[in-house]
Amino acid sequence: MSGIDDFRKETRAWLGANCPASMRGPMPDGELVWGGSEVEFKSEDQRLWFERMRDKGWFCPDWPKEYGGGGLSPEQNAVLEAEMRRLKCRPPQINLGIWMLGPVILEFGSEAQKRALLPPMARGEIRWCQGFSEPNAGSDLASLKTSAVDAGDHFVVNGTKIWTSYGDKSDWMYMLVRTDPDASKQQGISLLVVDMKSPGIEARPIDLISGKSSFCQVFFDNVKVPKRQLVGPLNGGWTLAKALLQHERRAMSKFGEFSLPNHVDLLSVAARYLPPADAGTSAEVALRARALAMAMDEHAYTLTAQRMGEEMRARQDVSGLMAIMKLVHSEQEKDKLEVLLDVMGHRALGWEGDAFDSSELALTRAWLGSFAQTIAGGSSEVQLNVIAKRVLGLPEGKQGK
Repeated sequence: MSGIDDFRKETRAWLGANCPASMRGPMPDGELVWGGSEVEFKSEDQRLWFERMRDKGWFCPDWPKEYGGGGLSPEQNAVLEAEMRRLKCRPPQINLGIWMLGPVILEFGSEAQKRALLPPMARGEIRWCQGFSEPNAGSDLASLKTSAVDAGDHFVVNGTKIWTSYGDKSDWMYMLVRTDPDASKQQGISLLVVDMKSPGIEARPIDLISGKSSFCQVFFDNVKVPKRQLVGPLNGGWTLAKALLQHERRAMSKFGEFSLPNHVDLLSVAARYLPPADAGTSAEVALRARALAMAMDEHAYTLTAQRMGEEMRARQDVSGLMAIMKLVHSEQEKDKLEVLLDVMGHRALGWEGDAFDSSELALTRAWLGSFAQTIAGGSSEVQLNVIAKRVLGLPEGKQGK
């Protein structure tokens, strides 16, 4: 038996013994575990699963052990992911620092930054948020105005960030700031990591149509940030931002896999709410066909995501595919929820009360929230531009004609 076969056998046995039965299968709405200084668990099984994966080093299985990771090879990491999918293990935690910032620090950070920032991240002790978009710098991110002025041994940060997910609950933020107002848009930007408890920071939640608010606007008023918290070179943050955004697009696709509507079996829903195929009207038959087509698209997306993961582990360039996957995933989820609403009829329009079950109530909010997903992480229109220019190599169109 080969070494990788031995590892597969050991991993399968460990997951079977250590992943509680309640931590397998679809994740109900509101049961995500966010790593951080004030991590909250809905059950004892959540806590056990969190602690066991943490102690195993498998929050970051492919990170080097000296930075808190599991030290797995790309082949071993692929086996671990496959075995977790086979057993339907839920993620032990959600941590944007691990998914987005961590890989950038591993590539661009100093040794001191790696040793200071990565181990707490790998243990799930820090909750991170992202400070990129601003009220007048969303799609055109390079137009950001938030400034960081050199003040000797620290920067003084002033400005505001918007659409910051869970900014009011996060411990730290990684943010883009303008450190050279006289340079070109991309050349005058730097990447800082900032303690959200620093004096002068205020996070205000933004109400959403879905009834839930995960977004905030964050204000910075003369916030002092030590220079050791500059990641990468001064005025070189745009290169890091592009790398981080690639990880963000992958993370957005990954995050979507964990919420309840993504685990809905379209064909089971059709069987529950529609009459048998041989007894339905032509409209109901057409609805069933739409559900079947969407289920096939969903399966194709899953297979493509697995292929992308294999290519990443083989150190192949998947930047173009990531942009495509983010576009496809967010649009596909919106279309999927539209099909579910049509199939379920008035049962899909519940907001509260005992007349609707929990899955029906979750679906209504998920449908409303799906519109935000086509904007978050780069709007679909921006993604189409990225794909046209960077993947297909199409020339930019001339304006005014």
